[in-house]
Amino acid sequence: MKDNKEQEAPIIHWRIDEWFPDLSPDLRTRLKTYHEELIKFNRTVNLISPKTLFVADALHFADAILASQVIYKANPKIDKIFDLGSGNGFPGLVFALLYPQVQVVLIESDIKKVEFLKHMAAMLKASNCTVEHRTVESMPDNSMQFVMARGFNSISKAIMLVRKSVQKGGAFYHLKSEEWGIEVGEIPTQLCSIWSPSLVGEYKLPVGAVKFSVVKTEKIA
Repeated sequence: MKDNKEQEAPIIHWRIDEWFPDLSPDLRTRLKTYHEELIKFNRTVNLISPKTLFVADALHFADAILASQVIYKANPKIDKIFDLGSGNGFPGLVFALLYPQVQVVLIESDIKKVEFLKHMAAMLKASNCTVEHRTVESMPDNSMQFVMARGFNSISKAIMLVRKSVQKGGAFYHLKSEEWGIEVGEIPTQLCSIWSPSLVGEYKLPVGAVKFSVVKTEKIA
């Protein structure tokens, strides 16, 4: 017979208050609401892997906060940014909460995820955040200047998809692991004459030793 400890359900952690005390109490409260709704909706909509549910505070929220901070620090003049294949709202919705002066557009093709994103933007009073139900391929030519994505595609495939919709001089921020160099090495030669890749910054989550990276591909032609 198992003892009580073994029968208890795993703890769903929430350590953002501890890890990011510099964030305002209001912002931390809204992030906690987001976390609660994410867990609730995940029962019916495939938003995050069940394996990551109990440490979503680290793998999703802390990751999105840290990556957003790297992007904004590298380019504080951003006034509008698109999150492609936004899905569960990471990092786009978190970016919108962190930087209310920036217009954030979440692009998602799955209608259930679109409804979740719209629900969250309204509930969190993220008036600077809009959600569009469409594919990345359907974005109009030259309609985007700054773009970001997490878990969306390889760098090569991502920049192929937006080769017409991102303006010359625009930038695509890719959230990647520390092995980002392999993906950059796989960019076809013809794309290298159009896009210039560079490492914007690296960060570690508050738990674990794995490094994560933000890689920028700038459209130069």
